[in-house]
Amino acid sequence: MTPLLELTDVRRSYPSGDGDVEVLKGISLTINAGEMVAIMGASGSGKSTLMNILGCLDKPTSGSYRIAGVDVGKLDADALASLRREHFGFIFQRYHLLAHLTAEQNVEVPAIYAGLPQQARRRRALELLTRLGLENRVDYRPGQLSGGQQQRVSIARALMNGGQVILADEPTGALDSHSGEEVMETLRQLCARGHTVVIVTHDPQIAAQAQRVIEIRDGEIIRQSAPGEGVLSVVNIERHAPPASSWRQALSRFREAFAMAGLAMAANKMRTLLTMLGIIIGIASVVSIVVVGDAAKQLVLEDIRAIGTNTIDIYPGKDFGDDDPGFQQALKYDDMQAIAQQPWVSSATPSVSKNVRVRYGNIDAAASANGVSSQYFNVYGMTFSEGGTFNDRQLQGQSQVVVLDSNTKKQLFPNKLKVVGEVILVGSIPATVIGVAEEKQSMFGSSKILRVWLPYTTMTSRVAGQNWLNSITVRVKDGYDSHTAEQQLNRLLELRHGKKDFFTYNMDGLLKTAENTTRTLQLFLTLVAVISLVVGGIGVMNIMLVSVTERTREIGIRMAVGARAGDVLQQFLIEAVMVCLVGGALGMGLSMMIAFILQLFLPGWQIGLSPLALLTAFMCSTLTGVIFGWLPARNAARLSPVDALSRE
Repeated sequence: MTPLLELTDVRRSYPSGDGDVEVLKGISLTINAGEMVAIMGASGSGKSTLMNILGCLDKPTSGSYRIAGVDVGKLDADALASLRREHFGFIFQRYHLLAHLTAEQNVEVPAIYAGLPQQARRRRALELLTRLGLENRVDYRPGQLSGGQQQRVSIARALMNGGQVILADEPTGALDSHSGEEVMETLRQLCARGHTVVIVTHDPQIAAQAQRVIEIRDGEIIRQSAPGEGVLSVVNIERHAPPASSWRQALSRFREAFAMAGLAMAANKMRTLLTMLGIIIGIASVVSIVVVGDAAKQLVLEDIRAIGTNTIDIYPGKDFGDDDPGFQQALKYDDMQAIAQQPWVSSATPSVSKNVRVRYGNIDAAASANGVSSQYFNVYGMTFSEGGTFNDRQLQGQSQVVVLDSNTKKQLFPNKLKVVGEVILVGSIPATVIGVAEEKQSMFGSSKILRVWLPYTTMTSRVAGQNWLNSITVRVKDGYDSHTAEQQLNRLLELRHGKKDFFTYNMDGLLKTAENTTRTLQLFLTLVAVISLVVGGIGVMNIMLVSVTERTREIGIRMAVGARAGDVLQQFLIEAVMVCLVGGALGMGLSMMIAFILQLFLPGWQIGLSPLALLTAFMCSTLTGVIFGWLPARNAARLSPVDALSRE
């Protein structure tokens, strides 16, 4: 009959300083299925190291270890985890229960990694705890249980997935004599039911209760009784390719990892909150800047559009500030008529301007008089608080009518609500007020200059006394590219004038410049906010690294009961992502509060949380958790089970 456990010339050494310390020195032994074996020795004899190798928590430096004839040295980490999960059960001297889980939840842990459905594993856990006399303690946490009760919970956990081989490391070492006797009686009953029980102890009285005693000293077996007959091995560990996990199994594992991560976070509320703090500030900064920046951008662009987009202004000279007399009379009324006939022109509006004095009664003030067409006010997005603009008859008849701006109305008529029909002097000519134009309030502020508008025909003949235009504003038809229109406009006037004695200013260029400027500014501010998010992410990574160090023993326990490296990686990564997502949600809540407060103080700003901002926050939270949680999670997954268990 093939032995269940067979070690041949097994040696185990550990690096120490410049050399190695050999703990096991050529151990050879066999254990048959169904035996109850005690490995006895003094502290430091190597018995715990031997148990770790038997339980696949550690690997020998040399020699071979076979389980049911299969060489363990040829199995990978996941196959070893499967062995521990499906066939081995560990009972530790210090119980090694997870402090934040109840007795029932501790017993269920091996079944979680085995993929057992929730109802089935709960039923199994309750059955085991009831069998061990703990039916009234299923909802107690380890801190609420006595030492004997904790050890019985540990035994129930060892049996959760079957536990064909029970490895008990000093199972009575931390118990009083009565509790120790109860634990030993339980182990004898398990052996009688067909379980293979291996007890590691330094107590001869405990060892004497086993069927076989193997005594070890200084890493060598000095005495062992002959193996018993045992029973037929029930452990089947043939190296088949692992079956492909179904999506249900993968989803179940993820759900359980998510639940365990939630429990771990709830058990350390203050640490979790402090971890979230950097993410909360970072996400709130990113979302607030995106939202406020977008509102500011829209406000700027609306102001520019109100000035008149898709328009091209034509001025005499080579550029602004050019006062060469030879260029001052470059633009004529015939030029405007020729421009207006172009198929891509929606309208052409002339402008003749002059600084004049305006008077009403005994009030006299300086103002800027502008001769324009009726389309001028539409082009520049101006509305009327009373009255309206000129009509074609008034334009053609050089009528002495005038439109005031709100500043001029306040200056000349401080005590009158309605001024349409009143007559004022513009320069030396009387003009009847037909309207009051309201300039749109913008973030650029409103001009304090007094302005009045007359028909350009009246302005050229009766006020300015000139036959040329100061400027022409052309509105390009919708759907026509303004840059192309500007090129055609330049060619037309160059042909008419025989030279380039004018220059153009495209308002769409201003709009694009403003868009680029606001986009650049918003990007810069977003990058500043992202820095705070990165700082928060580094905080998450640091605290998660500390968490891995603090929870090293927990990781070892999970690996001992069958967790794969991937399971540990997944759990810590989920914890990091959960911290960041919850922090992100709180950050979005904070940004909503900021937006609400800004809306109260800046009523003209259209501040709202767009789906893009929310999606950006969600993606930032998730990526922060994944990126900065990866290193701690990887470090946790790379821990050796035996090293993790040995740390306090």
